[in-house]
Amino acid sequence: MASKTANRTPPRSRREPAGRPPGRDKYSVLLPTYNERQNLPLIVWLLVKSFSESGIDYEIIIIDDGSPDGTREVAEQLEKIYGSDKILLRPREKKLGLGTAYIHGMKHATGNYIIIMDADLSHHPKFIPEFIRKQKEGNFDIVSGTRYKGNGGVYGWDLKRKLISRGANFVTQILLRPGASDLTGSFRLYRKEVLQKLIEKCVSKGYVFQMEMIVRARQLHYTIGEVPITFVDRVYGESKLGGNEIVSFLKGLLTLFATT
Repeated sequence: MASKTANRTPPRSRREPAGRPPGRDKYSVLLPTYNERQNLPLIVWLLVKSFSESGIDYEIIIIDDGSPDGTREVAEQLEKIYGSDKILLRPREKKLGLGTAYIHGMKHATGNYIIIMDADLSHHPKFIPEFIRKQKEGNFDIVSGTRYKGNGGVYGWDLKRKLISRGANFVTQILLRPGASDLTGSFRLYRKEVLQKLIEKCVSKGYVFQMEMIVRARQLHYTIGEVPITFVDRVYGESKLGGNEIVSFLKGLLTLFATT
């Protein structure tokens, strides 16, 4: 007589959420948005196209922070067009910061890898398959897009902004020695558990947050791979980088230098 235990379904691995076959990776894209009504349909279409053509399992999680321009309504339409299994709108009532947006998005993510990127078309999804290949080749914990290595670059910025960016990156490299060429970029791939751990450790806000993520990753001995990317300045909407952000960046840099 067959044992009763013979027909039991084996327990699911903690790393395999329901719906994902064992051994198949899934990539959750976190898209924090604020006033991106014009950009959101384009970036979502490009993401879906890139993932579909590459045969990659994915979901796109939109975290809108109370945009007054109708971004949330656009996201609701995209959810209907592409399906709620691929597009997940998880809004918040107001702007609460980038780090908390990632935490909020990860609560709903079913992928074992997380991709973070800007929703304003600055980051082209065509680089994502390269990120994935790089991660597999080196078994990296993090893969970061870099504007300052290989054939990476920036398009659409005036000379002043290029000098500010280069200067900030240069000073940061000298003070923090992070082991990565582009600290302020926000186009990255993380193992989900690594991103969760880093966010727990990070205390910075705004633009310094991305920089601290890499610095903390070095402290925790996580491995980082890099892929050269082209950064294109936004076509629609206004840049969120202003004088206050620059001052906050400098304060955050000095704080990191003093505490790491």
